[in-house]
Amino acid sequence: MKFKMLSLAVAILATSAVNAKEQKEGVYLGVFGDYYKAKWQQMRDAAGVNVDDSTSWGAELGYRFNDYWSARLEYADMDFDLSGSKTGSLSGDRFGVDGLYHFDGGPFYALFGLKSIDAFTSNTFANVGAGYRHHLTDNLFVNAETALYQGLDRGYTDVGAKLGINYAFGATSSKPVKAAPAPAPIAKPEPKPVVQAPKDADKDGIIDAEDRCANTPMTDAVDASGCTLYKDEEVAVSLLVRFPNNNSAVSQQYLNDIDAVVNFLNEFPETTVRLEGHTSAVGKAEYNKWLSQKRADSVAKQLIEEGIDASRVSAIGYGEERLKNTANTEEAHAQNRRVEAKLISVKRVKVKR
Repeated sequence: MKFKMLSLAVAILATSAVNAKEQKEGVYLGVFGDYYKAKWQQMRDAAGVNVDDSTSWGAELGYRFNDYWSARLEYADMDFDLSGSKTGSLSGDRFGVDGLYHFDGGPFYALFGLKSIDAFTSNTFANVGAGYRHHLTDNLFVNAETALYQGLDRGYTDVGAKLGINYAFGATSSKPVKAAPAPAPIAKPEPKPVVQAPKDADKDGIIDAEDRCANTPMTDAVDASGCTLYKDEEVAVSLLVRFPNNNSAVSQQYLNDIDAVVNFLNEFPETTVRLEGHTSAVGKAEYNKWLSQKRADSVAKQLIEEGIDASRVSAIGYGEERLKNTANTEEAHAQNRRVEAKLISVKRVKVKR
């Protein structure tokens, strides 16, 4: 029953609020309640006594190093149920440290750590698990997680579920920018007597007698004949699509960027696009070459499915030959797993006055 109530609370909190910005780095402090399912048979220091489930409250202190990694210290005051004992319950303490990996810098994370539980005797456990973090504001967030505990001293295998609320001191909120006050109206000078002048109906500076293009918009610069001036202007659009490790599927988050390329190609039908696929330096070069080509082909397929003629789309894979970031870090590898393209064309535009 305790576990069901905790699971229901986790589900309500996970769907209750609008997610705010993820904390990038800094200290956070939190409190939590958890349910710990133990089954410790025939305790060595209390024959005939079995230690069962526990509910507990605790506190944790953590630090977010970057988008992907954080660490925390925790303490929990535990209350175990006993069988085979007249007291029926047992108080205990849990101390521990965890490392957390945040997938893609988002709300889901994996955890691993070591715990020491004092109940009758001190037991050491290694734990692994997964969790979800949900921001109520930029600084305040709740987290729900579950973990598997493996005893290192006596071989116990336990599970636990945890629900907490935390305050992050490192997250920042964007502040609204105050609008500049409207300028005071400028007093208009008194009109002077109108001197009769040659007529210029479209007000382009060329008198009607010499104007070969009537009704030219007043915003357009004109030539000596009163016709709109044009100039050639270079226009461009860029595309960057990133991929998870060992993956060539195009994520939905890049569909709007791909649509922008489709619109550009439709506006400039003489333009072609060259899609360049890349990988990180992890793995064999031959495999990376194949994977980068597959990534470029995936983006090309999206363009063709949007109506772009296949003759205007080319794709090439460079593998790990053109690394954007040569560091051997997870962040560098993520930057290198990509498909890039840049389209340039010339557009004839009006010259403004």
